[in-house]
Amino acid sequence: DTAGQERFRSLIPSYIRDSSVAVIAYDVANRQSFLNTSKWIEEVRTERGTDVIIVLVGNKTDLVDKRQVSIEEGDSKARELGVMFIETSAKAGFNIKPLFRKIAAALPGMGSLSSTKQDDMVDVNLKSSGNSYQNPDQQGGGCAC
Repeated sequence: DTAGQERFRSLIPSYIRDSSVAVIAYDVANRQSFLNTSKWIEEVRTERGTDVIIVLVGNKTDLVDKRQVSIEEGDSKARELGVMFIETSAKAGFNIKPLFRKIAAALPGMGSLSSTKQDDMVDVNLKSSGNSYQNPDQQGGGCAC
């Protein structure tokens, strides 16, 4: 993540070189960030050719009243450039899991992921619940096992 800053431009090839996936994100409330995505996608293709999964991500969809880039524009650009597309809101948690599922399904050998039964999936919840067991011998936190 270089946040599009030019001072990190020389580092980009080393990040891209061994990658299988490139997520090119723009701010839907900032047209210039959207316009800059073409050069980043070109940079990825220059370094990796077509041997990389590229996803164009319109982020910050929670900023509805500040939107400068429509979903149609994002989708159209993705189709034009031959990349995947999705809109997200990292702040609101919107479409984050679907983004990673889309990437996983596109990875070589992962096509069967979409056919995985829901019963085989495990949901990991790291939030503590009010009913969690605490060992009375433990003082001041730590593992209760």
